[in-house]
Amino acid sequence: MSQKHVIITGASRGIGAETALYLANKGVTVTAIARSGDKLQALQKKGNGNIHPLTVDITSKDAGKKIQNHLKENNLKIDGLIHNAGVLINKPFSKQSDEDWELQIAVNLLAPARITRDLLPMMEKGSHIVTNSSMGGFQGSSKFPGLSAYSAVKGGLAILSECLAEELAEQNISCNSLCLGAVQTEMLNEAFPGVQAPLSPNEMGEYMGDFVLNGHKYFNGQVLPVTLGNPG
Repeated sequence: MSQKHVIITGASRGIGAETALYLANKGVTVTAIARSGDKLQALQKKGNGNIHPLTVDITSKDAGKKIQNHLKENNLKIDGLIHNAGVLINKPFSKQSDEDWELQIAVNLLAPARITRDLLPMMEKGSHIVTNSSMGGFQGSSKFPGLSAYSAVKGGLAILSECLAEELAEQNISCNSLCLGAVQTEMLNEAFPGVQAPLSPNEMGEYMGDFVLNGHKYFNGQVLPVTLGNPG
């Protein structure tokens, strides 16, 4: 069996970096994508030769083309794609500017949609797309002041995942959305200063890595809460 290959966006730190390391240490080839080339180079050194760093701004219209070129140069197909990159702006709704909304839409929703579309020709049958949403975007969950735009956009990402699962079924490509609860990341610290999360990025990275490899054997088109409680 050929070596599996997984693409992870937002892989320079936090959950993305830990997921990349977990998969690399299991012998999976990982394309780690982020804007920070220095952090990706440092990550590559820890990856047992299995991490390919790729410096890309996922909001650029040619991001998909740059990833395609990387895959062709390294003779790689796609077995898994984790849309992990995200941005959170914590402001009261009345003070959220158009630019605040547009940035969160660009990073958290439009980039995953565009990149998925552009990479479809390079996805293997049986591949698995995973979108990292948030409990804030999960219907019926607790909501928090300042996160209206973030939660609304993450909810859109979850719905997109349901739609993709239906549209790509004939190609035998699965898509699921994980609505993450509290993990001790920089993003959590920004949203909830001083809150101590029950899970570390390392622990969530293990879960994410296992899920992209095996979760589609049990789920497709699902929006799954991954949380031990508030905050989400």
